[in-house]
Amino acid sequence: MGAVRQLREALTFAAGEVILFPGQAEELYRVSEGLVRIHTVDDEGNGLTLRYVKPGGYFGEEALRGLRRRYFAEAVTPTVIEVISPATLTATENLALTLHLVEVMERLYLSLHRLSGKRLKSRIAAELLDLQDSALASYDDAGQTVVHITHDDLAAAVGSVRETVTKVVGELTREGLIDAGYGKIALLDVGKLGTVAGE
Repeated sequence: MGAVRQLREALTFAAGEVILFPGQAEELYRVSEGLVRIHTVDDEGNGLTLRYVKPGGYFGEEALRGLRRRYFAEAVTPTVIEVISPATLTATENLALTLHLVEVMERLYLSLHRLSGKRLKSRIAAELLDLQDSALASYDDAGQTVVHITHDDLAAAVGSVRETVTKVVGELTREGLIDAGYGKIALLDVGKLGTVAGE
């Protein structure tokens, strides 16, 4: 019983701390608090965000098949995760994990659709809307949602480069949909952002 408790212990990570490196997957992880970024780096050192994992979500699913992990997992904000041995999953947890995997697949299909068929402006609007209910979001004095993200991180999430993302963010700002500051973007018109996102 002690071993099971040990595998279910909560681990805490500071913002920017790497939780997992590529390698053999043996354990499953569930986010209790914070936000985790799953990302990869190509041979030239360019980063690409594959997905974000919010509280209640899982990562490290490769452990279910004993596969190698090909990505990094990084705490975007102060984060608490639960380490789970796949062998200890209850029926309820298996169902929750299955539902999570279905959602991940749906979001993956949506991301591929965005990358292949959507303009960068639409991808940026969609990404900001996705992050509005994450640990990267807060509210300003006017009650507007503010997403705390740099142009570099936004570029990695939408498959672009910072310079191009900065131009599009400027365009969305001029249109009154967002208000961009240093490392943060206030969502001024969520409805119109949704229209731009096309979803």
